[in-house]
Amino acid sequence: MADIAYEGGALSATETVDRAKVLRRLRLGDSAFRHITRVAAISVLIILSGIILSLVYGAWPAMQTFGISFLFDESWNPVTERFGAIAPIYGTVLTSLIAMLIAVPIGLFIALFLTELCPMWLRRPIGVAIELLAGIPSIIYGIWGLFVFAPFLQQHVQPFLIDLFGPIPILNNLFAGPPYGIGILTAGLILAIMVLPFITSISRDVFEAVPPVLKEAAYGLGCTTWEVARYVVLPYTRVGVIGGVMLGLGRALGETMAVTFVIGNAHRISGSILAPGTTISATIANEFTEAVGDIYTSSLIMLGLILFCITFIVLAFARLMLMRLNARVGA
Repeated sequence: MADIAYEGGALSATETVDRAKVLRRLRLGDSAFRHITRVAAISVLIILSGIILSLVYGAWPAMQTFGISFLFDESWNPVTERFGAIAPIYGTVLTSLIAMLIAVPIGLFIALFLTELCPMWLRRPIGVAIELLAGIPSIIYGIWGLFVFAPFLQQHVQPFLIDLFGPIPILNNLFAGPPYGIGILTAGLILAIMVLPFITSISRDVFEAVPPVLKEAAYGLGCTTWEVARYVVLPYTRVGVIGGVMLGLGRALGETMAVTFVIGNAHRISGSILAPGTTISATIANEFTEAVGDIYTSSLIMLGLILFCITFIVLAFARLMLMRLNARVGA
């Protein structure tokens, strides 16, 4: 069989055919991989569009009936079919805000302790405990919150807060009323416990990804551990940290069962965080199976659409904040 000459020597016709087959197979595999990934990416957009269209279609009767006033009306009366979303929106935002105010600093401090200060023999037990907290189902948190945590708050914590802030203007309204045990504060604390493992785990992982040479250089210049964490670790990992915070916030906004157990499920706005309230997800979970009539069902779906929009706004704000941070670093 004749040989085919090329620069480095000669290839037989059989070797040439085999090489062509290999190249063809590689091209086919690469093309298939490209199409599969494209279909996967497009399918995400299709699913998201389908969810949005379904929510808009289901919420359309409530939109036509109540209009923009649905967002600002506090009434929620299935008998007269008069519904408003301001109380669930208020409860959702406030409980999530309480949860993040507690969970973010504690989670970051735990992650910094595990990566910078914790002895090796203690690092693994704490890490395992955090992962176990992340794996506990939300209904377990709800049951524990209702039968253990809420009575403890009612007997010991809430009376202390009422007495402590009673003489202080503004704060006395924030911590006013009888100690129910359940309420917005209790729901916020339960959410803080639930999102804490996510923030801590992600922050710990990104902190461990900081090149040791950067921290060693800072220590060599005489920086303290706090200065290394503030000026080296946190700026280097800001994208990952914000991503972990947004993941925790997303769970706090959409959490259902745990909040339903401990928030009190009252459709009203109170200036006190000790008072019962409700959230969007808790309202939907409590009343969707009992909804009778198109307006009632549509109003609940409208709440779901509002929760979707709140989540979208939060994610968009996070992306904008990251863009500004990157632009500031570049400048």
